[in-house]
Amino acid sequence: MDDRFWEQFLIPYEQAMEELKVKFRSIRKELKKRDEYSPIEFVTGRIKKISSILEKANKLHIPLDRLEEIEDITGIRIMCQFAEDIYRVVDLIHQRDGNDMTVVYEKDYINNQKPSGYRSYHIIIRYPVQTSLGEKELLAEIQIRTLAMNFWATIEHSLSYKYEKNIPEDIKERLRKAAEAAYLLDTEMSEIRDEIRDAQQLFEYKSNIVSRILQGIENLYQIGYVVEATTFQNQFREMRAQGDVMELRQLYRTIQAKIKEVKTY
Repeated sequence: MDDRFWEQFLIPYEQAMEELKVKFRSIRKELKKRDEYSPIEFVTGRIKKISSILEKANKLHIPLDRLEEIEDITGIRIMCQFAEDIYRVVDLIHQRDGNDMTVVYEKDYINNQKPSGYRSYHIIIRYPVQTSLGEKELLAEIQIRTLAMNFWATIEHSLSYKYEKNIPEDIKERLRKAAEAAYLLDTEMSEIRDEIRDAQQLFEYKSNIVSRILQGIENLYQIGYVVEATTFQNQFREMRAQGDVMELRQLYRTIQAKIKEVKTY
């Protein structure tokens, strides 16, 4: 199999990866715009290396003419802040089941961690992509985990690569302890998640108000109301230093009322 074969073979998998990243990022963006909490922190994707594809085909006794049976050539990773968010993302995926993707099976390594300490939630889906040769349905893997779980898994993967999957027992034991520490961190964060989410939502709300105020002031400058724009800008500087969200919101409403007033003339 030459480079040209692999380039063509991987085209639909690369397309699937990009489409899935866009879809899950869009969910996050939509929830944020509606001022709702998003269980999705960020999304990444990867295509399995050719050497890894061949290694897995050999391990599973999959002939080279049936490589599409490998489930994780396309991989999407969804990161969450809290362990509870993982299951919210799982629910979001189930809601799409039968529409733009089909759930084949799933593995819960959160409640059933691997002996190594690995925790994550895996979902294998069938996903249709539209290519120049028509529709092609392929398998893809979605991994959902917290930031702490992802940090641990990244380190474990690096060590596994270094030791060619034969990690020394003493390091394995330290990894298991680190996995428990990561789990305890997730547990502690879950205990105070309401406070964390309130603080984050307040910060985002304030950031949005500030952005809208600045845009409103810019609009007044552009239509020639320099005195009014300057007055609002000075008020904004004073309020921003104090950090009062209610006052910022009132200033935003006042600016919008002024813009509406001057545009009626």
